Amino acid sequence: MSWLDIGTIDDIPLRGARCVKTPNGRIGVFRTHDDRVFAIEDHCPHKGGPLSQGIVHGAAVTCPLHNWVFSLETGKALGADEGAVKIIPVRVEDGRISIALGAMLQAAE
Repeated sequence: MSWLDIGTIDDIPLRGARCVKTPNGRIGVFRTHDDRVFAIEDHCPHKGGPLSQGIVHGAAVTCPLHNWVFSLETGKALGADEGAVKIIPVRVEDGRISIALGAMLQAAE
C-alpha cells in the first residue's frame, strides 16, 4: 500500500476538514472534536456535494448541499437517507497524517 503524507494534524482544525486531490479523485480528511482522523471520498452520492465543506459532528459529517449525514467511520448514510461513500485508510504518526493511495475501500452496504 502506498501512503501519501498530506500534512500535520494541526493543519486541520478540530471539527474541521481538508480536501485532498488525488489520482483517484477528491478525498475529504476530517478531524473530530476528540482528535480522531478519518478519510472518505469527498463526493456526496445524493447530489455530489463536497463533504469536506460540511459540518463535522461526533464521528459524522453533514453534506453542505442537502443535509445528508454520513458516518466517518463506515461511510454509510445515517438516519432516513440511503447510500454511502467510500472510506480511505488513514494513519497519524508523530502528528503527521497519511492516506492510503489506491486503497479506497468499498462503500458500506
